[in-house]
Amino acid sequence: MSTVSTPALPRSTLLLLATSAGLSVANIYYNQPLLDSFRQSFPDQAHWVGAVPTLTQIGYAIGMFFTSPLGDRIERRSLILMMVLCECISMAAAAVAPSLWVLCGASLAIGLLGTIAQQILPFTAELAPPAERGQAVGTVMSGLLLGILLARTASGLIAAVAGWRTVFACAVGVMILVGFAIHTRLPRSTPTSTLSYPKLLGSMWHLWHEFPLLREASLTGAALFAGFSAFWTTLALLLASPPFGWGPEAAGMFGLVGAAGALVAPLAGKSADRRGPRIGITIAIGVCAVSYILFAFSATSLAGLIVGIVLLDAGVQAAQISNQSRIFALKPEARSRINTIFIMFYFAGGAAGSAAGAYAWRLHGWLGVSMVGLGFTLLAAANHLPRGRRA
Repeated sequence: MSTVSTPALPRSTLLLLATSAGLSVANIYYNQPLLDSFRQSFPDQAHWVGAVPTLTQIGYAIGMFFTSPLGDRIERRSLILMMVLCECISMAAAAVAPSLWVLCGASLAIGLLGTIAQQILPFTAELAPPAERGQAVGTVMSGLLLGILLARTASGLIAAVAGWRTVFACAVGVMILVGFAIHTRLPRSTPTSTLSYPKLLGSMWHLWHEFPLLREASLTGAALFAGFSAFWTTLALLLASPPFGWGPEAAGMFGLVGAAGALVAPLAGKSADRRGPRIGITIAIGVCAVSYILFAFSATSLAGLIVGIVLLDAGVQAAQISNQSRIFALKPEARSRINTIFIMFYFAGGAAGSAAGAYAWRLHGWLGVSMVGLGFTLLAAANHLPRGRRA
């Protein structure tokens, strides 16, 4: 029996999807609080530790292109389980990496294979009734966002107690549990396309040109996530410097602060269902801009960092939910491919932001990072605001 014909999404299934999305996407972010630990483990390559999160996000963008469209072509549960297995192998390689360059290669593979959550999101949109789609996607996004943010907390705490290699070893165990839950409880999907794999990939080019709204949402999301990644990639370096002098556990604990921003996800989805997403995206961009201005004056202020993190995470997540709510309505039979385009740009922006943030830190410190984040937010505004009154 096809699950896509289900008139309403059972709450237990929604919670499973949200939890699996969060635990899966966490793999991409475990390395961010660990940069100072990598620098200490590999002192000869200390200047290149920023390549670890950058390559993870580049890998994620590439993986989005080559694997996520398959959700329209083959049964998703089997695809997800194969990706879970390969992800476990990649994280095991990171755990035993003898050099920074091996760690970089493993991090690229973690990103390439880490798109499990991007199979879950379009499946959620497929299962949910149209009138509840925004709220359902928002709920799963809450799980995903909590995974992103709390990954930093868990990573920092584990690294402080048992070292950074244990972080990746524990992640392997978590993914084994995720795979078991998916195998036993996740409903099966029904493919919506019979296109061959090359044609499936090629069709994304046509979707990109067919829908101006998809282009706008993708570029806006990429710019916002670039600023977000510039901040989170360099936060551990700021906290390890005077006057803080804190270790990876402190950087990870800031994920708990950012988790407050994830609470806006269901609210943003519900607002998109009722009022349309465009106004919410405009407000979210403004909130992000305010956060970077606050960061610029908070290099030595714990309170300023905390308030800024709440604003930044709330703004970025509200914008993403609203953007995904509107693109999922463009062409239901191509949701995986449409989501692939959006997230591919999103994480390409994240990779650019990580690289730009690390470079700005080396040249101009925290003020440079804050200006990079503000600059990317202004790019998002320039792309979004002139688009008239489209949904």
